[in-house]
Amino acid sequence: MSDAARIDAFLEMMSAERGASPNTLDAYGRDLRDASDSMRGKLTRADAKDVSRYVSSLAAQGLAPRTQARKLSSMRRFFRFLFEEGDRKDDPTSKQEGPKAGRDIPDVLSREEVERLIDACGEDVRMRCLLELLYGAGLRVSELVSLKLGNLPRRKGGHWETRDIIVRGKGGKDRLCPLGGPALEAISDWLEVREDSLPKKTLKANGASAYLFPSRGKEGHLTRRRLGQMLDALALEAGIKPSKVHPHALRHAYATHLLQGGADLRSVQTLLGHADISTTEIYTHVLTDELAELLETAHPLAG
Repeated sequence: MSDAARIDAFLEMMSAERGASPNTLDAYGRDLRDASDSMRGKLTRADAKDVSRYVSSLAAQGLAPRTQARKLSSMRRFFRFLFEEGDRKDDPTSKQEGPKAGRDIPDVLSREEVERLIDACGEDVRMRCLLELLYGAGLRVSELVSLKLGNLPRRKGGHWETRDIIVRGKGGKDRLCPLGGPALEAISDWLEVREDSLPKKTLKANGASAYLFPSRGKEGHLTRRRLGQMLDALALEAGIKPSKVHPHALRHAYATHLLQGGADLRSVQTLLGHADISTTEIYTHVLTDELAELLETAHPLAG
């Protein structure tokens, strides 16, 4: 059994049985092929010593602990698959210790910076709509660009009857995301000019008419790469470093500002679509920092 064939079979299983997203499948594929190349095509026959040498080589290459841990996790899943398929009778990763992947603390945009970004949109109603959905609903970039017209709230006579959009999140799970007034207004403004954004032939040719943000590309909707470029330009217009303004940064700001406003962690977890609350807890660092600063400045014994 060749590495390539078993890796392809593993990815097919992850897609069909686990509903893994294309991005997740790409990551698994890259990790496993890298491991196979390092072991000269003998990944499926690797023993514990081979795995240990490979993991050590990752550290020697200077890869971040998080990256090392992710690659080891990919191998663990792969060998579990081989065991369940009867291709192996053991798991060479079972006793392998990996570095603990620490969580990166997000560099959160301030409320003032978000306001500058919104102001910088000017008359660009599409950009404003994109920004309001990233910050006003905390959508992931993949959720935003693939949003379809059928997922929008019900509308009648120019008025919104509901305030929730249906979002297809990770693992193909749907969730309801409530929208505030500014986001609903931004969607309304965009819908008024959306039909004129692309030639009608293009909209019909690639199914783009179904998407809130149609595109001439083969996917039929705005790509993540193009959205990133648009945010870079917007950041420069707002006088903010482009490296600080990306789709996930606005999702970070959405979650952090909710917590700062008094929202409880479980509610934010639900709004973000996090399966594990530990993922949501990363945003509480901002509150901890604020409390520490308050203690130092306001406590009578401070200083």
